[in-house]
Amino acid sequence: MPENAVPPDTSPQASSAPADPPQAQALMEDIRLLGRILGDVIRAQEGEDAYELVEQVRSLSVAFRRDDDQGSNQALQRLLRSLSTDQTVSVIRAFTYFSHLANLAEDRHYLRRRQVHERAGDVQRGSIAAALERIAAAGIGPETVADTLAHSHVSPVLTAHPTEVQRKSILDAERDIARLLAERDALRDRVVAPGTEAALRREFDANEQRIQVRVVQLWHTRLLRPTKLTVADEVENALSYYETTFLHQVPRLYDDLEAALPSQPVASFFRMGQWIGGDRDGNPNVGAATLDHALRRQAEVVLRHYLTEVHRLGAELSVSGALSAVSPAMQALADASPDTSEHRADEPYRRALAGIYARLAATLKDLTGGDAARHAVAPQNPYARAEELAADLRTIDGSLRDHKLSALAAPRLSQLRRAVEVFGFHLATVDLRQSSDQHELAVAELLAVARVCPDYAALDEEARRALLLDLLRDARALRVRGAEYSELARGEIAVFDTAFEALRTFGPQALRHYIISHTE
Repeated sequence: MPENAVPPDTSPQASSAPADPPQAQALMEDIRLLGRILGDVIRAQEGEDAYELVEQVRSLSVAFRRDDDQGSNQALQRLLRSLSTDQTVSVIRAFTYFSHLANLAEDRHYLRRRQVHERAGDVQRGSIAAALERIAAAGIGPETVADTLAHSHVSPVLTAHPTEVQRKSILDAERDIARLLAERDALRDRVVAPGTEAALRREFDANEQRIQVRVVQLWHTRLLRPTKLTVADEVENALSYYETTFLHQVPRLYDDLEAALPSQPVASFFRMGQWIGGDRDGNPNVGAATLDHALRRQAEVVLRHYLTEVHRLGAELSVSGALSAVSPAMQALADASPDTSEHRADEPYRRALAGIYARLAATLKDLTGGDAARHAVAPQNPYARAEELAADLRTIDGSLRDHKLSALAAPRLSQLRRAVEVFGFHLATVDLRQSSDQHELAVAELLAVARVCPDYAALDEEARRALLLDLLRDARALRVRGAEYSELARGEIAVFDTAFEALRTFGPQALRHYIISHTE
């Protein structure tokens, strides 16, 4: 595609907000760059004829859209009708990938504009800063805001949809292109000393080459999956977002709130949720096994994140006990560590973190069966609850702050502490969901086998309510041990058994909600 390629609905004119001239220029530079790279890849991979065909379609489309040229429209229609199947696929792929790349450029443009406004001290509509400004203007003080948040629960929920067919390979490549576009911004902003222009040009060229590598990868990667996703695949797709975004950004969100509400403690009111693995409504492939798998994979992701952060924290907290005192609780934590290396004998924080790492490794093994990447010290007892880990981190944080080392607590330790509060050992609350008609069938079978009611479905609403309320007052279990139940009833019972065990294993935040759909 030529440098001036701008497809419908991705041009800067399509943006709802006016663009500042420097940012608009950078947007156009990015779109032209990505269009040129894609064109070069098509030419190199598919040949000159394929490139010229795509360019012809593009030129006719632009002429018709921009100039309302009916002759171009008719020529375009004739050209499209004459294409072979292979040519049609090639054209579709070219414009699909260009649309993806142009969207990446626009995403970068919006981030660029936000950064410019933030540097100027402006706030954007919809941002936390804008909301807090409006709250302050209404005469509501920070204490009231903090108290309100302490009694709030906000939980965005990730769901699995059959229409979510975009592959992780595509998403990963596009994320890398987005990162490389951000790198180009840094190169544009660099102040160039006399005589270093050539070096900067080489960095731009190297950046472009890395973008080209990713575009080649995209061109030779299937856009869509050839087979239907399993529930396990959906779980993995959702977890990839935690690894790339939520585990890092949610603690930073709290940092922003704490900065905006100085001297006010901000409760962990914002937590993640998801349906994947627990949403049985209309999906016969979801049951007790998928719920157990989802919870254990979530635990593995969050525990490996904690292990990585604790390891990095140990590299940073090289404080010598000979140069800085520690609190008694901190000293006790260090003394309990299995790290007996003489090289760290006077480094209490590192010894304590080695012990925390060992306990986290044991927790990972206990909850998921997985092994930590590092085993530098002897195995330790696992943490029974995330609150125990939070208490150890709080001990380290308190000692640092009490001995004039607050700078070492931020940002990694403070963000790790917040992550443990928010994500625990469960990562995200899994919402269970089932249709009311499936519940009715299962309840009717339980009642019939227990010889409580032979035909629950035949009862009217009032009789059902009276029966169920009586059963809720009865301490005896409705399930008859050893009785033969249908596959449906066994599946529903197994989900509740798994949920009961999950609450004991992963804590009360692992399962908070049970949604009954299609109620009457």
